[in-house]
Amino acid sequence: QVQLVESGGGLVQAGGSLRVSCAASGSIFSINAMGWYRQAPGKQRELVASIISGGSTNYADSVKGRFTISRDNAKNTVYLQMNSLKPEDTAVYYCNAEVVVTTTLAEVGYWGQGTQVTVCS
Repeated sequence: QVQLVESGGGLVQAGGSLRVSCAASGSIFSINAMGWYRQAPGKQRELVASIISGGSTNYADSVKGRFTISRDNAKNTVYLQMNSLKPEDTAVYYCNAEVVVTTTLAEVGYWGQGTQVTVCS
């Protein structure tokens, strides 16, 4: 079993910054891709940013130049630094990890519980 625990969400004014973190623990052999998704009320969940074990990153067009994803492989942790936040960034942010589990060496996708980010104008 693998758990993803997110932290760092909150309320910030437009133009401000927040950093959210997600730590994975449990039966982890290795972690391939890690990513952040978000879901605003009445909208579908969308990819914000992702990073593979080698460090290559991918961003949604709406956050390019403002958000930075990074990971600490030794700590099985992924971070999302969010700068120049806008009210439209308001959403629940979910962490995702593609984990190779120790029991079967199969790759399994896991989700965190979500953390609320609210940007007020």
